[in-house]
Amino acid sequence: MAGNSQRRGAVRKGSTKKGAVVGSGGKRRRGLEGRGATPPAEARTKHPAAKRAAAKAKAAANQPNKRGSSGRPAGRKSDDGPELVLGRNPVLECLRAEVPATALYVAVGTENDDRLTESVKIAADAGISILEVPRTDLDRLSANGLHQGVALQVPPYRYAHPDDLLDRVRGTAEPALLVALDNISDPRNLGAVIRSVAAFGGQGVLIPSRRSASVTAVAWRTSAGAAARLPVARATNLTRTLKDWASKGYQIIGLDAGGDTTLDDFDGREPTVIVVGSEGKGLSRLVRETCDSVLSIPMAGPVESLNASVAAGVVLAEVARQRRSS
Repeated sequence: MAGNSQRRGAVRKGSTKKGAVVGSGGKRRRGLEGRGATPPAEARTKHPAAKRAAAKAKAAANQPNKRGSSGRPAGRKSDDGPELVLGRNPVLECLRAEVPATALYVAVGTENDDRLTESVKIAADAGISILEVPRTDLDRLSANGLHQGVALQVPPYRYAHPDDLLDRVRGTAEPALLVALDNISDPRNLGAVIRSVAAFGGQGVLIPSRRSASVTAVAWRTSAGAAARLPVARATNLTRTLKDWASKGYQIIGLDAGGDTTLDDFDGREPTVIVVGSEGKGLSRLVRETCDSVLSIPMAGPVESLNASVAAGVVLAEVARQRRSS
């Protein structure tokens, strides 16, 4: 019968009882104790905040300005990171223009030609690192794999402050000649303007910090190296900066096809700031109201207007001519 069996374990020993007994190790007491402060959300692996933090760290590790021990580019370009010039002709043009590059990447197994040979030679003579990387790395960095087996890394451009341009003017014997760009969106136009300003004796270029082309690798190449010698400043508010310069004795001259003054009647021998409008809309309303006058360039043919950088070059050349003859 149940309870009368002599098998081991069938009968409860008289000395035992249910519940905790002496010598339990205090398991019940420890179970009632607190577990300490709750870890932050980022430290809990199952929490959405931890997943977002892990994704952000992974993205940061894949930026191209952070390389592994092999020196390979590790990912796509960030907005504030180095710029990559892709293609044999663009790379060679940048090297010839003495753009301050930091590394030349050549894909393993790339077929050699005169352009690649010259690029490697210029980079070696300039002390630029030459790194051989797998072709897949360059494929990942280019939109359509159109790198032709070579890429040049250019460091981010260091912009000046608008006051630095005025200090540069004070350090020269020539009257001020500055160019401001009002929402120019094409970096090739920016590079061409920088080149023209340097060629005709200007002291610097001013661009807005937003809604404007920046000094990228394309602008570097178009400027033919002038971006390394001429300061480019960024203004948080272009209109406010132009008003400040006007209060210091600078004449603010806008360029527009419908201007109130022609280039033939313009006197550029005074300290001058030339403001060039965007490619499509021209000068913005507030900037136009800030200008002392708006110039138009007389046309001999049926063309209605000129490209922004070409118009700037024409006016700069006329100002330089007037100052040479005075």
